[in-house]
Amino acid sequence: MARILITSAIPYINGIKHLGNLVGSQLPADAYARFMRARGHEVMFICATDEHGTPAELAAAKAGKPVAEFCADMWVVQKGLSDGFRLSFDHFGRSSSDRNHKLTQYFAGKLAENDLIEEVSEKQVYSNADGRFLPDRYIEGTCPNCGYEHARGDQCENCTKQLDPTDLINPRSAVSGSTDLEVRKTRHLYLRQSKLKDRLDQWIDSKKDWPILTTSIAKKWLHDGDGLRDRGITRDLDWGVPVMKGDKPWPGMEGKVFYVWFDAPIEYIAATAEWADANGLDDAAWQRWWRTDKGADDVRYVQFMGKDNVPFHTLSFPATIMGSGAPWKLVDYIKSFNYLNYDGGQFSTSQGRGVFMDQALEILPADYWRWWLLSHVPENSDSEFTWENFQASVNKDLADVLGNFVSRVTKFCRSKFGEAVPEGGAYGKAEATVTAEIATRLEAYEGHMEAIELRKATSELRAIWVAGNEYLQAAAPWALFKTDPDAAAAIVRFALNLIRLYGVLSSPFIPDASTAILAAMQTKDDSWPTDLDAALNTLPAGHAFSVPDVLFAKITDEAREDMQARFAGQG
Repeated sequence: MARILITSAIPYINGIKHLGNLVGSQLPADAYARFMRARGHEVMFICATDEHGTPAELAAAKAGKPVAEFCADMWVVQKGLSDGFRLSFDHFGRSSSDRNHKLTQYFAGKLAENDLIEEVSEKQVYSNADGRFLPDRYIEGTCPNCGYEHARGDQCENCTKQLDPTDLINPRSAVSGSTDLEVRKTRHLYLRQSKLKDRLDQWIDSKKDWPILTTSIAKKWLHDGDGLRDRGITRDLDWGVPVMKGDKPWPGMEGKVFYVWFDAPIEYIAATAEWADANGLDDAAWQRWWRTDKGADDVRYVQFMGKDNVPFHTLSFPATIMGSGAPWKLVDYIKSFNYLNYDGGQFSTSQGRGVFMDQALEILPADYWRWWLLSHVPENSDSEFTWENFQASVNKDLADVLGNFVSRVTKFCRSKFGEAVPEGGAYGKAEATVTAEIATRLEAYEGHMEAIELRKATSELRAIWVAGNEYLQAAAPWALFKTDPDAAAAIVRFALNLIRLYGVLSSPFIPDASTAILAAMQTKDDSWPTDLDAALNTLPAGHAFSVPDVLFAKITDEAREDMQARFAGQG
């Protein structure tokens, strides 16, 4: 069995995320983690909150709380939402943890030892109105390259060109909107990424199986324009990891903190260490996932993220790992995603447009959202959430296909044979035919999941559900019962075993329904099928079961219209 390390891009602490954020990293990572665990692999699934930087400070100020208190409170909120969506993290950490402080300072020290940190005297924008230096992304203006009027000081979202704040035309503070800005001198540490360009290029070239989306973004940052730039790794802020060289003060960097993009990915490692701490384990327990000299050489490391995070995970974080000169584990596969748009436009926090994670769970159970999002995950292009499509998917896939099959079989059996798997009769050609079809579909399903092709996987899973419905409809035990109750009993026995199989196979995508199905079948056997014939004989004659409550209620047109109006936003 393989050992698989899975990390999901860590959500920022400053607010509740919308469904597009969820499907862009955490939810697909969870489906993959659940599948790999079900197949018997050893999995470490890690996530955390990203807590440093100006946005956290501003959100805390708006909430009227000290930033540390705000972040602690928001961690509880985000952890609750991840639990609500059944995200099966082995540990959900915090980038403000002591572990992350120490590891970030350790990596900075190692990079300095290897001549990959440079102290730079530079000019930065200072806002007199705000009384602070402004981080790059908190300066807005017109892009000198494409003319986009809302470009940020680090990058234009419209043309993706990397920028310096001083490049912007008509710059203004994104905090206050003030144009009373001036350029002041300050000193910062830079990671000399450019020195690692060739090594990074060769490493990316070696990843022949990476998605085109991942490699194309990485190559663009490596080669377009001036190529891979050195990047500042410190900021003039109060909240963050203090700039230290290992465990010693960094001369000239007093009062500064590491830039959030530098410390946030290191939290993947730190959160694994936090997991060990929380479970009373020693350092060897987490180092076997991250240190190739401690056993991590046989680990497959898979990252999940939206495409906006790809540059940091293909270039900057690997540069930190490589540049340390120590035997840390590099990522093996990066699964990146495009964007999920909302009903003809984009999600907007400020306009209240779109569905956010807390709102989604107030409206409907997690499985409804999980199924739609994972069956429409934006793998090869942007996807769009529409209420009509959501309603159709829930009603047809979940209610009509899976839910209806479970309900028809269990209710019919109860009415004719009682609440136990009936005996009598024997399987014949019809059962052999559907078993063969499911075997073919199951092989494809497993292949797609291993390749992290989630849309294709959900399509095969649905087809497996459909096969059971078509079998039941053709076999018609309700009609056969009148003339040959033993033959009807065999059909029902086979169908009840199909229900248990569906509970097992559906667990990566709709875990609550899976749990309910297995509970109704009164079995704890959730083993993934390696012998399909044996799997379809797991529940023997006489095995008790119960009729479950409705697994999935249909969404009415009226309910859909109400939800669509509620989340349309303001203008």
